[in-house]
Amino acid sequence: MLMIYPRKYHRTIPLMLLSICSAAPSIFAADNLQFTGGMLHPVVVTPEKSTGLDNIYVIYDTTGVDMEILTANSRDIKVYKYGNLGGAYAEQITDLSIESDRVILHDIEGDKGYIIEDADRRYYYWVVNYLPYRFQLRSATPSDMSDCDATVLDVDGFAPAIPYFTINGQRMVLSRDIIVSYNTQVWDENRMEWVEQPAEEDVAYFDANIRITPPALCYTPFHIKGDRFLEEWNWAVETETITATPSAVSVMTEAIQDGNSVTSSDAAADSSESDNDSDDSDASNVIKGDESSLGGSAPADIEFRAYVTQGVMHYEWQMSSDPEFENVDYRFNEQNLQYTFLEEGTYYLRFIGSNSDGSCEAIGDTYTVAIGSSELLCPNAFSPDGDGVNDIWKVSYRSLVEFDCWIFDRYGAQLYHFTDPSSGWDGKRGGKAVKPGVYYYVITAVGADGKKYKKSGDINILTRRSVDNGGSNMAE
Repeated sequence: MLMIYPRKYHRTIPLMLLSICSAAPSIFAADNLQFTGGMLHPVVVTPEKSTGLDNIYVIYDTTGVDMEILTANSRDIKVYKYGNLGGAYAEQITDLSIESDRVILHDIEGDKGYIIEDADRRYYYWVVNYLPYRFQLRSATPSDMSDCDATVLDVDGFAPAIPYFTINGQRMVLSRDIIVSYNTQVWDENRMEWVEQPAEEDVAYFDANIRITPPALCYTPFHIKGDRFLEEWNWAVETETITATPSAVSVMTEAIQDGNSVTSSDAAADSSESDNDSDDSDASNVIKGDESSLGGSAPADIEFRAYVTQGVMHYEWQMSSDPEFENVDYRFNEQNLQYTFLEEGTYYLRFIGSNSDGSCEAIGDTYTVAIGSSELLCPNAFSPDGDGVNDIWKVSYRSLVEFDCWIFDRYGAQLYHFTDPSSGWDGKRGGKAVKPGVYYYVITAVGADGKKYKKSGDINILTRRSVDNGGSNMAE
């Protein structure tokens, strides 16, 4: 809905205000200048020093406006006027009214530069006649021209560039400061989510449409208000679009590896000869690789998570054997992917999200998962004395996808069986500690690289030690 009204007044006031201003012209003073005869006070803009200008004056309508130069030495004042060629081509104005304390230039021209020479010093100004550029705004709608880089609004209105020229004749544009307010999404690293927050775009001018960059990433209406000059004169106009559907998309991703990645037969102890109480599957006996990278020992359980903005309607995780993804081996139409890597090799994964028609897509980081070759090492002794050091007999391993270990006594009786290589034997049978001595293991395993293992050997349980109340060590 289009609204045109002066700030703090009822919207029917502008016509009354015009009549009042016409009857009592405003007087505005700045530095050594004042303008009389206008219906509204000039808006003063301080330009960059590089322009050479002291001030820019925006006057609503220069018709009938006089420029008065306040000075104690009116006879020494000279006034020059220049256009787009700059101050070097300025022409002296001789049609001046000179009074004792001021010099008056009647009916000034808008869109001109003025040089005031006071003895040995010069002052440079530019005067804008705002009326031909007056900001008009009737309505605005989200445009079909919106793309991945910008949200575009089609505007029924008028806001051409307001040019001015430096003293060297360089064309510049005076910003109207038309404010476009809307919502977008930004990534919150602490909360690990996209959050909606308000945003603003300051538009200097527009023709038939307004481009918002970066684009809005969520469903939002756009509120347009301005310009800075009508705002100053309490005549600001504003309108709001319907809710726009985002075309642009963005994604953030992360990969989380299970630090205790084990087989699906985790702690599968065998029959009554097993002792589940001895299970200690903390994977501390895995042979470590590069702990800063994903993968390492198979089976490696990794969760890949994607966080998307509101415009993402289609998504997939891609897995490839080459980092350029020239050939995609697997596609997973899931936002969050949990995958167990069982085979040796290097894998590359990335997430792609796109909007409803696929015209805009966002690609997340590429993750490299390296699964090392298999390895199996078996110790020949341990001391289950409860001191927290070497209490569990464990193999050292990497990338084993199948594993079976049997423990026997010297007579061939099975004492324990486990299928999780991260687990081990605590030297007990049926919950009771066995005697120190020699025992035997038999292991069959298969590596992620296809290598098959069949190992056997002896296990020496070292003499247990205990401490009596007197503090001396006693052998059991």
